[in-house]
Amino acid sequence: MFRNIKDTLSRSTAMKASVVAGLAVAALATGVPAEVSRSYADAVNVQAPQVPSFANVVDAVSPAVVSVRVESRINPVADEDDSFGLGRGFDELPDDHPLKKFFKQFQQQQGRNQQQGQQKGQPDSKGHLRPVAQGSGFFVSEDGYIVTNNHVVSDGAAFVVILNDGTEFDAKLVGKDSRTDLAVLKVDGKGKKFTYVNWADDEKVRVGDWVVAVGNPFGLGGTVTAGIVSARGRDIHSGPYDDYIQIDAPVNKGNSGGPTFNLNGQVVGINTAIFSQSGGSVGIAFAIPATTAKDVVADLIKSGTVSRGWLGVQIQPVTKDIAESLGLSEPSGALVVSPQDGSPGQKAGIKNGDVVTAVNGEPVKDPRDLARRIGAMQPGAKVDVSLWRAGKSQSVTVELGTLPAEQSQASNDDNSQQSQPQQPSSEKALADLGLTVGPSDDGKGVAITGVDPDSDAADKGVKEGEKITSVNNQEVSNAGDIAKVIEQAKKDGRTRALFQIQSGDGSRFVALPINAG
Repeated sequence: MFRNIKDTLSRSTAMKASVVAGLAVAALATGVPAEVSRSYADAVNVQAPQVPSFANVVDAVSPAVVSVRVESRINPVADEDDSFGLGRGFDELPDDHPLKKFFKQFQQQQGRNQQQGQQKGQPDSKGHLRPVAQGSGFFVSEDGYIVTNNHVVSDGAAFVVILNDGTEFDAKLVGKDSRTDLAVLKVDGKGKKFTYVNWADDEKVRVGDWVVAVGNPFGLGGTVTAGIVSARGRDIHSGPYDDYIQIDAPVNKGNSGGPTFNLNGQVVGINTAIFSQSGGSVGIAFAIPATTAKDVVADLIKSGTVSRGWLGVQIQPVTKDIAESLGLSEPSGALVVSPQDGSPGQKAGIKNGDVVTAVNGEPVKDPRDLARRIGAMQPGAKVDVSLWRAGKSQSVTVELGTLPAEQSQASNDDNSQQSQPQQPSSEKALADLGLTVGPSDDGKGVAITGVDPDSDAADKGVKEGEKITSVNNQEVSNAGDIAKVIEQAKKDGRTRALFQIQSGDGSRFVALPINAG
């Protein structure tokens, strides 16, 4: 058996040798080398379109971006024996009790931490400095002025900035502005010239443009992320000057105060807020536009404060219903709820119910637009304010005041009241509105004593206990006054009337339908 297998193998080997010999002869006959070699496929190499790299931008701007460490003064809360209020009663426990042992270790550790903090923070009699926040910032001048967010430095007693090479400098607070969430720090480089960056013209920034954010997220300084401009003019209800640039570059805690650059290395905006339920980036971040920041920073560097123009009127948006009730062709401008007593607007003759439609000939889009325009002007400037009043356009000249540090709520003091006889149609007119009214306690306006829950008035938030002080900018003192104004509005072809509602929270305007009955 083994022999037969051997013979078979011998014959097979001989046959293979003959085939190989035949191949060799054929190869020689055709001029191909007799040696047989293996060939391999080439490695994958895709010739894809080249995407612009951000490396040159990052190399240029990184030395100008800093991390900001904020320290606050923390007062001791108790004496040395019981600094945390945990020692009382533990001394009575046996020495080998685990709770007593744990407490002693806890006290020892806190003592070491406190000692380290004292050495680092240079304490005084008021307490000790502790790191309480970290953020980002950037140089805007070679002599050491740094821009960051107000909310980064607002609780700080001392500030340290760390450059991208790890060098640390103590910094002092030059000024801050809570309304725009901006602040300026200054470091003394003792003759050192710092790398700084310039502002971009963000008016030229388009949705879809590339941007690069550099900052200190989670304490990881010198972190670079990239994305695009997602939207412009965002209002996140953080203040009257909201006009944010929305970006999708990943921005996280610690990026606050850091810059967002265009591909020319210019600052498009200052990162100030993120939209997130977890505290991490979800691709929606908001930056203060460079055009806003540039002027505010210049004022802070110059004087440490920001002076803004002040009109002194309480305003609200013009909705479609309100525009129709006033005879406006479109819902734009800012509706004056009431001018503040003694304000520049009141002195110039602006009244409640007026709609500010333009400033110095430039149309006003909405209340935010008006607030930004007036706030950007200097106190004492004279401006031409266009108004829509009683179905007509007119203008007044206002000399702006200085915006107070804390604005008080506008009051609505109606000095002139007229008493009109009760009109027969008043009950039906108010029933159509879903309202019942009665005399007010102070004799000013008409008290709302009931609101039909299925009425438009209820849908617009009108409540029992509030007052109607005017209708279509005409003061009212009883139901007859209201009915009379409504009848006149119907004759004028209006389908809605503008009610001024007074509550404990202030005054507002509500447009209600009057086309029934």
